[in-house]
Amino acid sequence: MGAVATFVSYRLGGTDGVSIESAKWMRALGTLGFTCRRVAGEVLGPPEPGDVTLPWLALQPAPADQVPEPREALDRFDAADLVVVENVCSLPLNLPAARAIATAVDATRARVVLHHHDLPWQRAATRDVTDLPPRASRALHVTINALARRELAEHGIDAVEIPNSFDVDAPPGDREGTRRALGFAADETVLLQPARAIPRKNVPAALAFAEELAVLIAPRRARFWLTGPAEDGYAPELDARLRDARVPVTLGLGSTPADAYAAADVVVFPSTVEGFGNPVIESVIARRPLIVGHYPVLDEILTHGFEVFSVHEPEALAKWLSDPDPGILDRNLDRARAHYASSDLPGRIDDAFRAHGWERW
Repeated sequence: MGAVATFVSYRLGGTDGVSIESAKWMRALGTLGFTCRRVAGEVLGPPEPGDVTLPWLALQPAPADQVPEPREALDRFDAADLVVVENVCSLPLNLPAARAIATAVDATRARVVLHHHDLPWQRAATRDVTDLPPRASRALHVTINALARRELAEHGIDAVEIPNSFDVDAPPGDREGTRRALGFAADETVLLQPARAIPRKNVPAALAFAEELAVLIAPRRARFWLTGPAEDGYAPELDARLRDARVPVTLGLGSTPADAYAAADVVVFPSTVEGFGNPVIESVIARRPLIVGHYPVLDEILTHGFEVFSVHEPEALAKWLSDPDPGILDRNLDRARAHYASSDLPGRIDDAFRAHGWERW
């Protein structure tokens, strides 16, 4: 067996962004000769060899599991050649667990990557945490956007940027089967918001856009589709907004994310805060027009020339739907292939390792 890489997070194997990007890194490290293992507070989906669940590391541990065990984490770290900490020490949503992992990071014999998807000062709930991310001098800090890399530098931490990556040649999902299973009419224009229902995803703006578009494209009907559940206490507000919706609403993912994109006609993504915003590139790969609001990292993505529609201008999308220009979709896919292809990820990781002095395992 070659070198062992242990991935550590609050949750792995799910459909959240950290889980998805962690899985891509595992595949990339596999091509570099690593055997990958998972350690998390919660491991979702099919089990894999070597999975370890540490209940105190979960986002919301049960009362009996709330006392973290740094020694337990350190033992797992020392058994590996490389430890990749996925956002635990970056966004301390479970602060005792984050500090326990930081302690293990400082003590372990293994090489450590701190993979930052978010940072404490970027969220109201964690901005007062000043001891994280840890200033571990031997660790390699990796951000998924340039904004985070600059902000870490302002806090005295050098980092490299490796953006999220995507299978730009992934086969499309099952459009007809998914629409049929969800009861969509053939003549409905389905607007998909691929997101959990939490405040920063800005569900009201997405729904308002669907309602405005419905008036513009009548008599064709518009349907709003939100894939994710309500979290962080947002359910009452979501329920109130959906009760007053002026378009039909569908909730739930469907069979797979690929099927959801295939079944939709438009992707609506008006988030106000994102570490990256995977649906931006996922909608491009699915060849769907994309409606966006504004969040800071979006500006970095759009510098590559992606052509999108504004959540404040439903008239522009209505015009495009009446006379679609596939050239926009073609050009967007070319730009995704040039800048965000997952086939480039192993090389980017290897380059970062070598620049950090990690040339041999």
